[in-house]
Amino acid sequence: MAKNKHPKGLMILFFTEMWERFGYYLMLGIFTLYMIAPETAKFAGLGMSNMEAADIYGTYLALVYLTPFFGGLLADRFLGYRRSIYIGGLFMAAGYIGLSIPNSMMAFYISLLLIILGNGLFKPNVSVLLGKLYEKPEYEHLKDSGYNIFYMGINIGAFVCNFVAAWLRLSYGWGWAFAAAGVGMLIGVLWFAWGNWRVPEIKEADKISPKRENDLSLARIFTVLFLPAFAAAAIGWIIPNNIFGSDSNDAFIFFCLPVLYFFFNTWRTADKTEKAPIAALLSIFGVVIIFWAVFHQNGSALTYWAKNNTDRELGPKMEVVINTIASSEEVSTVPRERQITGLHGESLGTEQGPSYYFDNYTGELPQGNLDGKPDDITEQEWAQIKDGSKSSFGKLVLWPTELQASINPFFVVVLTPLVVAFFAFLGRRRKEPSTPGKIAWGMLISAVSWLVMVAAAVMSGNGADKASVAWLFGVYGVITVGELCLSPMGLSLVSKLAPRRIAALMMGGWFLSTAIGNKLSGVLSGMWDLFEKKSNFFLTNALLTAGAFLIILLLLPWLKRVYNEHVHH
Repeated sequence: MAKNKHPKGLMILFFTEMWERFGYYLMLGIFTLYMIAPETAKFAGLGMSNMEAADIYGTYLALVYLTPFFGGLLADRFLGYRRSIYIGGLFMAAGYIGLSIPNSMMAFYISLLLIILGNGLFKPNVSVLLGKLYEKPEYEHLKDSGYNIFYMGINIGAFVCNFVAAWLRLSYGWGWAFAAAGVGMLIGVLWFAWGNWRVPEIKEADKISPKRENDLSLARIFTVLFLPAFAAAAIGWIIPNNIFGSDSNDAFIFFCLPVLYFFFNTWRTADKTEKAPIAALLSIFGVVIIFWAVFHQNGSALTYWAKNNTDRELGPKMEVVINTIASSEEVSTVPRERQITGLHGESLGTEQGPSYYFDNYTGELPQGNLDGKPDDITEQEWAQIKDGSKSSFGKLVLWPTELQASINPFFVVVLTPLVVAFFAFLGRRRKEPSTPGKIAWGMLISAVSWLVMVAAAVMSGNGADKASVAWLFGVYGVITVGELCLSPMGLSLVSKLAPRRIAALMMGGWFLSTAIGNKLSGVLSGMWDLFEKKSNFFLTNALLTAGAFLIILLLLPWLKRVYNEHVHH
């Protein structure tokens, strides 16, 4: 597929989103680590408990995907897409840089608020603007592949940032890492501004659709939507005895209820020609909630698996590289007396044999020690370390758990060209699935991916032995194919079916479904410790996703009919 067939604005929006996602995922990768890091550590954190950090993390992630609904509404009715992108980008940059301010909880919470609001203005409107670039007849048939290419930009940023974050936080401290996220966001805004100057078609695509006579004003929307939503959230927060596990969960679910009613009312009052496409989109939104509920466990359940159930010991060659770039601490290799060393050189005991150092790349203190044994190595491994038969250059070094978050974006970058080429191959033979059909395939493949982890759990005795890291690459490899069929196709479907006057609002609806899924992923991951057999936990995810696939399969004939009537005239 020749590059010049796509609109020139694609590369502008590609790199704008790449830099925005670089900052977003850099912050996300170290966010929890920062909150739970001790205040007395070399680079002081906030000293929160795991429970406090998890609650703030889950609420933040849900709100980040909820505010695009409001940002889309403002862009459709008032700000326009480009202005929303500028304001949102600057808000996010300010928020990331604000997180670099040490020892200030006020700065911490204000910074999170700025990031949440900024993402709401930025995220949906970049996606909508991209869709509008493809509305010209010569580009329309390339829209799906355009969104796939755009999605690859997102994941280039998501892949690189974890390495940058780890290096900066270990070498210079948390503040430098958070500031780097802000710098990345500013680069994205400057690139977008340059692109607006160089590529006039971006400005041409930024046109606010004319209002209909019965469209609500912003003041009316605030009265009938915003106020009820925040009032419902307040009720959810203050009611005694949590319904959904925590005050923040209750507040979020209650907040969503008026928003969901608003979408229902949007469909109910729509013109006859708009009803079917709006209904189709709302149906897709409802089903993909399940996809996000299981997919976003990569930051929770799969992280637990990577940390506690995966063999993370580095080989000698990798160890030398990691220690060179990421650790300035000297580790003794006294041959006769073993020195069991913690994060800052504190002694965890001595024994005869070669010395070792626990996890000196991540800088995480061993937790739950039993006679000096870190709790994420087995008794057999501990015995080998003690008798000197298992050590590399006299040290035990584990690759950092957080780097497993780069496996998924790595596969997105590698597999996107293959998926685009495959659909182009089918298209030339007039066998390419419709966009709703691709979403259905994505859900099925995602269900199959969890069977990889079922096999991993069974083969490792449900935690009795350490599993190979190959299982993580396996599950991410399969689920990434499903993701590429589903997530960018969802963005494409919204841009195709949404009535022009509410295009950004419906894109916000897509991100609203992501927000609800994020919250549910936290609820599901919270059950991790309740499953003695981890294979049953992963099987539950597979069955949930398979159920969502069956629902889409039943809706597919209707979805295709609506799609053909309103997209292909």
